[in-house]
Amino acid sequence: MKNLKLVIKPLVFLMVVSLLLTACSEKLEENDGQLATDDLDFTNMSDMILPVYGAYSVTYSRGWEDPLLLGVRGDDVNAGGLGDQPLFAETDLYNYDNGFWMFNQVWTNFYKDLADIINSMELIERYKEFAAGKDIARADQYIAETKVLSAYQHLNMTKLWGSIFIITTTDFDAETNNGVDSKMEVLQYVSDLMDEAIPFLPDGRPNERTDIPGGVTKYTALALKAMAHLEMEDYQGVADATGQIIKSGKFSLYPDFYELFKKPGELSNENLFELQFSDYNQSSGAANNHEYGPFGPSSWSPVVTTASGGWGFYEPSKKFIKFMLDRGEKVRLVTSVNFTPDGITQITDDPNYATLPSFISNVTPSGDIYNNYARAKYGSGKHYLPSTQLTEGRNGYGSGKNFIITRYSEILLMYAEALTRGASGTVMTADQAVNTVRARANMPALSGVTSDQVMDEKLAELAMEWGIRYFDMIRLNKYDELSYEGRTFTADKELLPYPQAQLDLLPLETN
Repeated sequence: MKNLKLVIKPLVFLMVVSLLLTACSEKLEENDGQLATDDLDFTNMSDMILPVYGAYSVTYSRGWEDPLLLGVRGDDVNAGGLGDQPLFAETDLYNYDNGFWMFNQVWTNFYKDLADIINSMELIERYKEFAAGKDIARADQYIAETKVLSAYQHLNMTKLWGSIFIITTTDFDAETNNGVDSKMEVLQYVSDLMDEAIPFLPDGRPNERTDIPGGVTKYTALALKAMAHLEMEDYQGVADATGQIIKSGKFSLYPDFYELFKKPGELSNENLFELQFSDYNQSSGAANNHEYGPFGPSSWSPVVTTASGGWGFYEPSKKFIKFMLDRGEKVRLVTSVNFTPDGITQITDDPNYATLPSFISNVTPSGDIYNNYARAKYGSGKHYLPSTQLTEGRNGYGSGKNFIITRYSEILLMYAEALTRGASGTVMTADQAVNTVRARANMPALSGVTSDQVMDEKLAELAMEWGIRYFDMIRLNKYDELSYEGRTFTADKELLPYPQAQLDLLPLETN
């Protein structure tokens, strides 16, 4: 269980936001997804932080559908097999129904957040008109932070749908009347937006910030810029952005890969972007939690017997597990996969895997037991919080657990990939970058790493995280990798179809 002081220091601002928004309801009323401004005093610089708090709040309040839809099509992840969401399972099989409610919900989630974030930026700009001295610099920083949060939303949407609306103002009608922008245009917009933001952002790790602990910094922006250039296949741009992060010397890998995804690893020196949640170590009352139920088992025997299970909507694939066994992985396999008895049997039914290492068990390293359940045979360990780390009295699956978006290991591996694809970089070699990641996993060092080896390393290190594997495979046209376990992937399946509800409302052309 986290120490109370360690919890409240980085996360108290979320509770403060909630209290402030309640206490200042006359000043910060919601109106069609935007904050009312009639009663705001833009000369009161002490209130200027409220809009940026709001921008973080909507970013952190991700719908549970978002990470599932971003990740489920990768060959590292399978949807749960049975239950009340057959169209989610069909999406995993690359059979898309644009009437599926989840497509529209995720589209709506991102655009509603964008409206709120852009509204926050415009409010800060109003404060800046009356600012002087240090308050001008503070306003510039807050505006830059909203640009980073906006870039994150745009990047996710263009990866899912390709051509989307770029939203830069709260005049939504005017923005949408201009039509959608191509994926390359959106990616360039993200890169350019980060160039605008970086000069005004704090030069440190998110966990070093004292004004908004855990908030974004210039290195978060550089990471998003690198991701945009990766999607553009501009590998020199990737090497340049990741190289700046590495050269800073500010980031390092958390030594315990298993605990990195649990409460001890929250706001570590590895994390460049992290959604923060907490129940404030209180058994009841206010809490800011992500809904981790989709990742959890519907049947388990936790050490803390009152701990709730989940829904079984998201499981590591059998292909991924065999890939890890073939590599001799232990640390990352134990962390990434929670096994059920039926899951172990499914692996051993293959004569090539009839004898498994002794560490493969349906008991997690924290002592929780995964039982058999209908929807899945494996659970995602990266989205699992041991029942022993739950705050006493908080029984929801994953209550209080943060959600990591970007880690330093991903930066190292993006840098290594860029170098193996022809980019130049001087901060370290591709071998050094890859071996830094491998060392934590107790894997032997490599020499003369190839692009294929880097991609294997990314799969081992980053599986089940935000669809990284899927988007890598479609970027590289590795359709054979996505054609697995009875699936057949073709180029026309790379992007999701626009939701029918949006086609009925907006000037969209079908993909």
